[in-house]
Amino acid sequence: MIKNYHIIVFVFIHYILLASQVSAQGDDTFSISGFVYDNLNGEALISANVYLKELSAGCATNNSGYFVIPDIPKDDYTIICSYIGYKSETFSFKYNRDKNIPIIFKLNPTSVETKEVVVSADSINIIDRLFIKPVSKFEMTSVQIKNIPQVIEADLLRALQSMPGIVAISDFSSALYVRGGTPDQVLYMIDGTDVYNPEHAFGIFSTFNTNAIKIVEVSKGGFSAEYGSRLSSVVNITNLDGNRNKFEGIANISLLSASTTLQMPIGSIGSISGSFRRTYIDLTYEKWIKEIPKYYFYDGNLKAFLDLGLNDKLTISFFKGRDDLDYKYDKEAQESFRFLYNWGNITGSINWKHIFSQKMFASFWATYSTFDSNFDLRAVDLAERNYLRDAALKASVEYYSSGNLTIKFGAEHKFVYGMYEQKFTQSKIYLDGHRLYTGVYISPSWKPNDKLEIEAGLRVNYFKADTNFVNFAPRISIKFRLTDNSNLKFASGIYYQYANRLPRLFFASVWSSVNRRYDVSKSNHFVLSYQHSIGNIWELEAEAYYKDYKNLYQFNPNLVTDVVPSYYDENNRPVYSSDQYAFLRGDGKSYGLEILLRKDIGEINGWISYSYSKTEYTFEKINQTNPFIPRHDRSSVINAVANADLNSIFSSEPSATSKWKLGINFIYASGQPLTLPGSAYYSNPLPDWNTVPR
Repeated sequence: MIKNYHIIVFVFIHYILLASQVSAQGDDTFSISGFVYDNLNGEALISANVYLKELSAGCATNNSGYFVIPDIPKDDYTIICSYIGYKSETFSFKYNRDKNIPIIFKLNPTSVETKEVVVSADSINIIDRLFIKPVSKFEMTSVQIKNIPQVIEADLLRALQSMPGIVAISDFSSALYVRGGTPDQVLYMIDGTDVYNPEHAFGIFSTFNTNAIKIVEVSKGGFSAEYGSRLSSVVNITNLDGNRNKFEGIANISLLSASTTLQMPIGSIGSISGSFRRTYIDLTYEKWIKEIPKYYFYDGNLKAFLDLGLNDKLTISFFKGRDDLDYKYDKEAQESFRFLYNWGNITGSINWKHIFSQKMFASFWATYSTFDSNFDLRAVDLAERNYLRDAALKASVEYYSSGNLTIKFGAEHKFVYGMYEQKFTQSKIYLDGHRLYTGVYISPSWKPNDKLEIEAGLRVNYFKADTNFVNFAPRISIKFRLTDNSNLKFASGIYYQYANRLPRLFFASVWSSVNRRYDVSKSNHFVLSYQHSIGNIWELEAEAYYKDYKNLYQFNPNLVTDVVPSYYDENNRPVYSSDQYAFLRGDGKSYGLEILLRKDIGEINGWISYSYSKTEYTFEKINQTNPFIPRHDRSSVINAVANADLNSIFSSEPSATSKWKLGINFIYASGQPLTLPGSAYYSNPLPDWNTVPR
């Protein structure tokens, strides 16, 4: 059945489009649209809920804060707008007065810990908000990230590790292992641009400054056809546009770094925000403790938002992060073992958002992303350079055809170049290649009634290397309202990945693409979700999932015994310019169960979760080709996060500016799987005398 999955989904999409043609907007219906903003700084609020009280119908805002409720009868309505951490607003819509005017909501923030947040009849029910949310997706704002206690400073990736289904391989790693997948199977994006190395300090900290983040959207599996090129999950980061009303600045000093974030309006046409963070280890501890090497990292971003009119918005975003290590064994000796190592990312994007009509919203991107690392060990004449460049054009369109049909479609085209070079006295490695990637998708969402919503998507991928790959990736998602307080959801899809990351201890990873020797990686997702609201305050979610993998790749530990030179240079040094024998191919599967109990309002809020998971791999030349459990597998994980407003708990007078807060972050994980070695061997390959020039 899986082999014919794309045919089934394609026929289903065709059926949805035909079945929904009868629902086109007529003379007796109209649409309500508008924007939702933060009243204090003018930031667009993403995933805010807009609801018609009389019809029990609503929607969520997109990444620009735009919403549309199409194909509703001509009448007067009460429109309710709500967002976690903000006071809900109600607008009395009069058809004759407001029918041609975009509705603008400006919500005022309020502390989610205080007694000021009261769930009333005008607030959107939790179960309605959960129904709108896609399967296996959650969001975090900058405030929520900072409220999760951390040892040194607030960190995005470590905050995500507190959610069910996302684990770390150790206490010293910020890398994300999502539902059995590896970190290279996670698609990281910042303002629409791919990020290939999301970590600082050899993976201990993330490269994203939490002060610059507006919202983070995470899909743990079963995500829609809008996203491709990764097997496991998506982490989509949107940075602050900037305060449109006044100048605003903050500065922070932690045990690790100093940072600042500044925001200001650009006249009446927009805003600008900038953030910079730098560690000070090399300026403090390194001066006093000689065992600490000279090391620092920094990251910064700059983003401009331009309001070109009601129908046009333009954002320009730039990000740069870099690590620099200068290690010298004996700092006082003139001649001592020493190496230099630096690495980092640069990204940039231009995003134009345009409203073609009340029902059609479009976004167009031009993005650029690079990652490079440089290593120099002069004592033995060893130098390494690793470089990756990604330039892309993207487009996405949201068409709100009718009250029960929304169609999303789009495309992206990437130009990718990668190069790896290692020079040594006795040999040289040089690998490079240009790649092209094109993806197009369509994803209609059909809602035949108030209890059922079906989204069927199809993504077509084209990847050009030394051979061509064409793959069809169908997706489907079904939501069903079981009762007034519970939802049942299902999602499934096929996912492909064309680039694999070779992890290395204490060194930046090297990316390698599929080619005629290494076939494309593939995964099938199946997710079943149950959601229940308790007293319209607590959220209970339970999700079971199954994933299988085909054509996974790991570094070949016996590469030195298998590889042969491609040619010899003018100095008779062997030159290796092929990745043949570099990877071992394998398959795998992951399955598990996640239970989450969450409370977002009140003096005490947070969540507690339990995750059970199992991952198995089968690789050629590993464990005699028998299944084994990888190192990142965790059979049981318990997460608990709690935030308490002590002033509100112990005082009868609520305060929105509480100065005393208590945060708790607890993680329990079962141990790493371990297989004791039964034997060992050492191989020292001799030159292939038959190929050495004479």
